[in-house]
Amino acid sequence: MSSHNAHTKGLLITALGGLTLTVDIPLIRLADGSPWTIMLLRTGTALIATLVIWAVWRAMSRTAPQLIPGWSGLVVAICYGLTGVTFVIAVYHTSTADLVFILAFNTVFAALLSWLFLRERPQLVTIAAMLVMIVGVLIIVGGSVGTGHLFGDFMALCSALFVAIAITISRASGKDMGFTALVGVVLPLALAAFMVSGEGLHVTAPWWIIFNGAIIMPISFFCLANGPKYISGPEVAMFYLLETVLAPVWVWLIFAETPSRNSLIGGTILIVALVAHSLWQLQEGRKRRADLAVHHPA
Repeated sequence: MSSHNAHTKGLLITALGGLTLTVDIPLIRLADGSPWTIMLLRTGTALIATLVIWAVWRAMSRTAPQLIPGWSGLVVAICYGLTGVTFVIAVYHTSTADLVFILAFNTVFAALLSWLFLRERPQLVTIAAMLVMIVGVLIIVGGSVGTGHLFGDFMALCSALFVAIAITISRASGKDMGFTALVGVVLPLALAAFMVSGEGLHVTAPWWIIFNGAIIMPISFFCLANGPKYISGPEVAMFYLLETVLAPVWVWLIFAETPSRNSLIGGTILIVALVAHSLWQLQEGRKRRADLAVHHPA
């Protein structure tokens, strides 16, 4: 597969994952349960679905990806597992808008980690976009002081960091991590099972969270975790922008939850910075491909 086709495939796979992920938070909210019950059902059904899909794939073809490809796969699985814990906690301790806007900050983390460990030095435009995004996150977090959302915002920031670490390691290894991200749910599943054993199950509409775990999580995590195999870490992280834009819309339509003024200001800054940078990246990609076509005509 040519580098151009591989890049295009990576963009399409990651876009599908990002789009599917946009309904994750609304489904968690629709289930209407305690955090630990939701985490148990969400991760439990995701793990069962993952193992069934992998077993069928393995039975039909010996080229099925490994569940955990080596030590790098283990670290990636742990990172996604920690993300599963911090993400669900954040859903219950901050607003949807704050959560998804802060999750978009994983682009900054991914760029910094790629710079530090992969020597993929960001250009000045990327650095400028990162600085603008930091301002946006500070505005959102500043608006949460005194509202009780500060802990939830911190959990969202941790989720963004863990995802960025997983993306960077996946990129560095070049291995297929599609199933690894899903196997990582063992960590939050074990924690949730321990907590639920003491407090019991509390959920009003379990079918929403079961659908989320069995269908939405496998599709979104498999696609997003496979993205770094074909495209750069910052590019993968930017597809989380779909959740940043659409998740608050779904929550507003379903629950009539209106974001705060600081959330809207900070979120707008984040979105504008990401969109502008994404458009610049696409333009730069076209220029590079055009230069290659001139210097290496078919």
